[in-house]
Amino acid sequence: MASVLGEKERKKIVFPSKNELSEAMAKYTANLSAKFCKERGYFTLVLSGGDLISWLSELLKPVYQESIEWSKWHIFWVDERVVPLDHKDSNYKLAFDGFLSKVPIPIANIYAIDQDCAALGDAKGAALLYEKCIKRLVNRNIIRTYKSSGFPQFDLQLLGMGPDGHMASLFPGHYQIKEKANLVTYITDSPKPPPKRITFTLPVINCTSYNLMAVCDEAQADAVAKVFEDNFDLPSTWLTADVEAIWFLDQAAASKIPKGH
Repeated sequence: MASVLGEKERKKIVFPSKNELSEAMAKYTANLSAKFCKERGYFTLVLSGGDLISWLSELLKPVYQESIEWSKWHIFWVDERVVPLDHKDSNYKLAFDGFLSKVPIPIANIYAIDQDCAALGDAKGAALLYEKCIKRLVNRNIIRTYKSSGFPQFDLQLLGMGPDGHMASLFPGHYQIKEKANLVTYITDSPKPPPKRITFTLPVINCTSYNLMAVCDEAQADAVAKVFEDNFDLPSTWLTADVEAIWFLDQAAASKIPKGH
């Protein structure tokens, strides 16, 4: 893997249950929040959808509520379904209802996709405007840039993986995984509904300082095993990071990883 993805190895931690995984993810996030808030006065966090938001609810406990500098957080999405922001399929709605509405992050620091494009189902327009938003925040030094590449560099990205090995809205057999010129791209024929989505491109995902992939349940076990066997037909196998790419797995998700991986 090192020859393809660079020198940093893929790390993993296997937890006895989802509860332990959720607790560890909260601690990991809080520690990085403290680090980046101290170093640069901001913490840029990228979310995805699915079960991740329910696991992130550990951060609602008083120990974190009182210690985290919420006003310095800036929230983004690695991918989003191009549906109205109050639609049940919206990653924004999922995160807002389950987490963001319960913590004092300034609403101006929460960067949802353009609501007009979302309402119209305009995936291309939504991708273009989200890329413009990111570039504007790079110019304001809220988002760092990755070395000399010019790509944005987020502090922490919390990701999930589907049973087919997709991450964000980068799906097996679809060209978006090969997109390198743009920061944000779009898909109109997603194999998982809803069909219209926007997504960060792989270079943006992998420029992130810390990438945490959280996967639970046996339904994902085959895909997890393929990732750790370096099957690059799966988009999630391509995940790396500038500092650390780490997989948090429960025992069921890790059950088919070959010994020695």
